[in-house]
Amino acid sequence: MSCSGADPEQRQQASEADATATTFLASEHQHIRYNPLQDEWVLVSAHRMKRPWQGQVEPSLLKTVPRHDPHNPLCPGATRANGEVNPYYDGTFLFDNDFPALQPDAPKPGPSDHPLFQAEAAQGVCKVLCFHPWSDVTLPLMSVSEIRAVIDVWASVIEELGARYPWVQIFENKGAMMGCSNPHPHCQVWASSFLPNIAQREEQSQRAYQSQHGEPLLMEYGRQELLRKERLVLTSEHWLVLVPFWAVWPFQTLLLPRRHVRRLPELTPTERDDLALIMKKLLTKYDNLFETSFPYTMGWHGAPTGSEAGTNWDHWQLHAHYYPPLLRSATVRKFMVGYEMLAQAQRDLTPEQAAERLRALPEVHYCLTQKDRETAAIV
Repeated sequence: MSCSGADPEQRQQASEADATATTFLASEHQHIRYNPLQDEWVLVSAHRMKRPWQGQVEPSLLKTVPRHDPHNPLCPGATRANGEVNPYYDGTFLFDNDFPALQPDAPKPGPSDHPLFQAEAAQGVCKVLCFHPWSDVTLPLMSVSEIRAVIDVWASVIEELGARYPWVQIFENKGAMMGCSNPHPHCQVWASSFLPNIAQREEQSQRAYQSQHGEPLLMEYGRQELLRKERLVLTSEHWLVLVPFWAVWPFQTLLLPRRHVRRLPELTPTERDDLALIMKKLLTKYDNLFETSFPYTMGWHGAPTGSEAGTNWDHWQLHAHYYPPLLRSATVRKFMVGYEMLAQAQRDLTPEQAAERLRALPEVHYCLTQKDRETAAIV
């Protein structure tokens, strides 16, 4: 439809008519998608993957990490910054963070003198959990039984800290690209006296959905994704891994139990075994995507704990978020800047495209030798 010589209003009407006449393709046409869990929208612009990249390229990862470094404060037998000496642990190792962001005895701020200058008390505990005594392994290279041991510690620390605090956040920052300052396999646990912003949004969204529809939001969402299949990455007897319809990060995934579970400690032994296996498969696929130790931030969200743990939290469904930044290769990442910081999140390939690529990847790690691959296939 020609717009030559038309006034601005006519040109706009013509443009709208052309848009209506064009068949919509999610992989070709920008659109926005709603995230009902965190009550926000994301702009999907998959056609941008066609543009040449002339921006920042990340340095290649270190080819080798020493298995044991006596000067690494996370290694067995090493001396940490506070002078404490780590035990010669041969499994997991949980300890208080030497530089905690939250402390249990922090004083409360005084009363506010103006509604624009409000401050509230923030108290808590920060811990570090080493997954393994070796620095040169990551979760996908650990055995299923070793990953299961990590899951058991996650569950126990949530029970321990959740007895005192309303929110216990387990999270792993993997890789220097995600701000991880130490290559030794580990995660952090922060327990706080307050419900953080994202937890508050998920609480409000899940409560509202349950009130309106009579069932947990993520239970219905998991069922819908099982029916639609296009965003599924992995399924097992007890778990689903999918790229959310509203994913922001390029290869973001959501890990969901099939059964209604509010918190990690509620998982049965069988569900924990199955979780260890599906985590290993997912993280192996991540590493295989660009044949690199795939960076990400991940974390668990479950129903609030603390003094109100006995309240009805049936609108909550346990889940884990994985947020990896890599977009085009092992050295080209997605940057959340500009429009993303000032307007709303934007992604450069559709969640369906990301899920298809992850699904097609092998579940045996690219680093393994042929003999190791044959052993893994048998197991």
